[in-house]
Amino acid sequence: MMRHLLRDDDLTPAEQAEVLELAAAMKAAPYDHHPLAGPRTVALVFDKPTLRTQASFGAGIAELGGFPMVVDGRLAGIGERESVADVARILGRQATAIAWRTFAQSDLEQMAEHSGVPVINALTDDFHPCQLLADLMTVREHKPELAGLTVTFFGDGACNMGNSWLLAGTTAGMHVRISAPAGYTPPQEVFDRANEIGAETGGSATWVEDPREAAEGSDVVVTDTWVSMGKEEEAAARTEVFAPYAVTTSLFETAKPDAIAMHCLPAYRGKEIAAEVLDGIQSVVWDEAENRRHAQKAVLAWLLERAGAGER
Repeated sequence: MMRHLLRDDDLTPAEQAEVLELAAAMKAAPYDHHPLAGPRTVALVFDKPTLRTQASFGAGIAELGGFPMVVDGRLAGIGERESVADVARILGRQATAIAWRTFAQSDLEQMAEHSGVPVINALTDDFHPCQLLADLMTVREHKPELAGLTVTFFGDGACNMGNSWLLAGTTAGMHVRISAPAGYTPPQEVFDRANEIGAETGGSATWVEDPREAAEGSDVVVTDTWVSMGKEEEAAARTEVFAPYAVTTSLFETAKPDAIAMHCLPAYRGKEIAAEVLDGIQSVVWDEAENRRHAQKAVLAWLLERAGAGER
């Protein structure tokens, strides 16, 4: 069966650990792995604005010996000019793998169903598994081990990052807290799935409405923009409702003394996170941004090995 990375729980706990180990090895020796030698082509399809995703995938594919073929989804008119299924069939005959940054998770699932090659979620409205692999890789670089750590996500818990932290964090055996106002929490089915995973790994998933209570005892403090792509018209209302969940210096100091601060970027200093936290010595955001490359290289190599299209 063709393997894809469409959401965070597509990887078992053992598989997630394997990908993270491979990512660390690739970071230590970035030019030693060439599963895309040829060069083989990887299609990078973008329907949403991108900086880190395009830069990290492009650089990583080149380091793996491949060619990053960038497809502007708006020019392609995926789902309008041509169906997702037809685009999948076309790209699957041109590329060894496909990474798609788009809106609907259901469209990504259609791409995987019809492509015939591994498909990677480079961000949808529901999940952001590549970011989470980079985040977990970053935490591993600063903490002895992932299992047993407490990570708290502040702000819009109903966004893709909230969902992905629940699934990926519990897969790693972490205790994941979502601190968000009522009405802005992940769907119950995501909490249920996260706790199902946690029952196997020792992790857990909870909602803690009070931000200071949520910060207490946290090893990792995470936030994201309050205004996700497609929500721009709600900016003023969101700023008001999320203001108590801003990662201020005071809130961050409520976490453990050796806590680290994370943000997947772009960040808006003075809104969801204080400049003093984002740019402070306990911030690891630039490590996160770099580690997108290494984590995505590992995912590509891991998937291609299982598809019989690459080797380490």
